[in-house]
Amino acid sequence: MNSNARRFFYAPVGGAFCLLMAMVMMSAGKADDGVMTKEKGVYVVNTTSLSKKVTGYVGATPVKIFIEKDRVIRIEALPNEESPKQNAQAKKVILQKWNGMKVKDAAKMKVDAVTGATFTSNAYIRNVQLGLEYYRKHKNH
Repeated sequence: MNSNARRFFYAPVGGAFCLLMAMVMMSAGKADDGVMTKEKGVYVVNTTSLSKKVTGYVGATPVKIFIEKDRVIRIEALPNEESPKQNAQAKKVILQKWNGMKVKDAAKMKVDAVTGATFTSNAYIRNVQLGLEYYRKHKNH
């Protein structure tokens, strides 16, 4: 086979191979896509990229949600620019509300903001909602 014939033959095969690999990578990447990772049976949802438009009093208030067997184990606040006093109030009261709950119930739960830290509380609540919603949509992918 001459070189022109080889290029003609391998180009479509190479393109099909690349397309197939891209599809495999996209379908396999959901459980470890930078938003949600899984390690030893525990899913961790990081809301940093999910909630860029969700802000507290000063700025973004991302969280990490730890989920095992479809139950919220714990929620941790990630570094943010909220004032230490309001941030501490909101974290202490808000982030523990979902602990131990089944994800489907936690996703529906209504949580009230902490007086004196309303903006921060509401931002944490919205982050948790977004993270739980993301988990429910992507956990089986």
